[in-house]
Amino acid sequence: MAVLLDNYDPESFYDELFLDDGKPRSHAASLINWMQNLSIAELQQHQETAQISLFNMGVTFNVYSDDRGVEKIFPFDIIPRIVSAQDWEYLETGLKQRIRALNLFLGDIYDRQLIVKDGKIPADVIYSAKGFLKPCMGIKPPAGVWCHVTGTDLVRDRDGQWYVLEDNLRVPSGISYVLENRRVMKSTFPEIFQTMAIQPVDDYPSHLLETLLNLAPSQLPEPTVVVLTPGIYNSAYFEHSFLAQQMGVELVEGRDLVVVDGYLQMKTTKGLRRVDVVYRRVDDDFIDPQVFRPESLLGVPGLVEVYRQGRVALANAPGTGVADDKVIYAYVPDMIRYYLGEQPILSNVPTYLCWQDKDREFVLQNLDKLVVKAANESGGYGMLVGVKSTQAEREEFAQRIKDSPRNYIAQPTLSLSRVPTLIEDQIEGRHVDLRPYILHRGEEIHVHPGGLTRVALRKGSLVVNSSQGGGSKDTWVLRK
Repeated sequence: MAVLLDNYDPESFYDELFLDDGKPRSHAASLINWMQNLSIAELQQHQETAQISLFNMGVTFNVYSDDRGVEKIFPFDIIPRIVSAQDWEYLETGLKQRIRALNLFLGDIYDRQLIVKDGKIPADVIYSAKGFLKPCMGIKPPAGVWCHVTGTDLVRDRDGQWYVLEDNLRVPSGISYVLENRRVMKSTFPEIFQTMAIQPVDDYPSHLLETLLNLAPSQLPEPTVVVLTPGIYNSAYFEHSFLAQQMGVELVEGRDLVVVDGYLQMKTTKGLRRVDVVYRRVDDDFIDPQVFRPESLLGVPGLVEVYRQGRVALANAPGTGVADDKVIYAYVPDMIRYYLGEQPILSNVPTYLCWQDKDREFVLQNLDKLVVKAANESGGYGMLVGVKSTQAEREEFAQRIKDSPRNYIAQPTLSLSRVPTLIEDQIEGRHVDLRPYILHRGEEIHVHPGGLTRVALRKGSLVVNSSQGGGSKDTWVLRK
């Protein structure tokens, strides 16, 4: 193992554990020195044991387009990603700023729309966004909080600078993998957790429950909280059931709920029981067939009206998807300046908006160098990585852009940072991103230490999504 680590080559990328000269970064030195005592065979055994343990705990995901089976193992790599205390303090401050601005944007855009009237964001950009829902106009969520749970995707470039890659305010998933990855790592390598000052992550369910309970009317002595899931065939069903179990609340589907006497009620063996807070993991379009998609069997007829009347709280609030639009994303720095009067702490990736003539012309001429993304796709779908594309693929995307310019953005190809990763019988660098989870409780915003580090397991790949061959690593945030 010592030989493999000694020969590990960070190449020209920013490596999260090693400096350019191959020496460990100061905050990673304890881990690297400890790993030197392991053989490659021992590391492989630990990796296999950890993967089996995760599978036995039910840590799986679904790929809708794969007909070989519903459940798949979420690949896990045994070598963790470490974030220094200094880096984390910077990220935490920047994320809180960003969430405050996004929340103010949502409250504004579904009310007075001052940011549009003042010319900071074109009206057409808002109204053409797939996630902008007119039925949500005038809604006043409890304490003015729209985005109670956010997963913000971050990346690090070759120079070590952090960038926000995208915002996820609708129903961000992945926190269950964070918690289970840590549980496995602590049982596999208990000694290293005794010697390194690693911030814990296992209290997330209690923080989430506190966030949800905070939405209930103060006069209720024992408010009822439920997790609303689309059901067992949803790709994140494991997470829905896991979080419900960890919080000690009911996991329900739409068919378990009904609106009676102006309130949301849960069917139980003892009759109907009022529900006060819903942590919904069902997309906006499906939560109420009377308001959105009439064919939906996943939601509850009348739910939105009960919500509008303030008789039930929903987290996240419906309509938050407008902020996930990748065209809207380009305007978040302007939102921070407009609503907060501050300069953005975290930078966006430079973004070309294909609906603008000048940007579109540049994108079409440089498809071989850029990453093109559809405004409302996720999971690595609807994307062209120019440097990895064929001429035919570029021609196809050029036509897509011409046909629907509002639906596409483009960004430069970043050299994502890497982390040493166990690949068969050797250690190789693989590209990673990071999704921290942020809980918004009104006056208080809690950024959970760490987050989901997704790793592109395919050599040279920049796509970290599990549905595209990616896996995950435990993320260690160090204490000061």
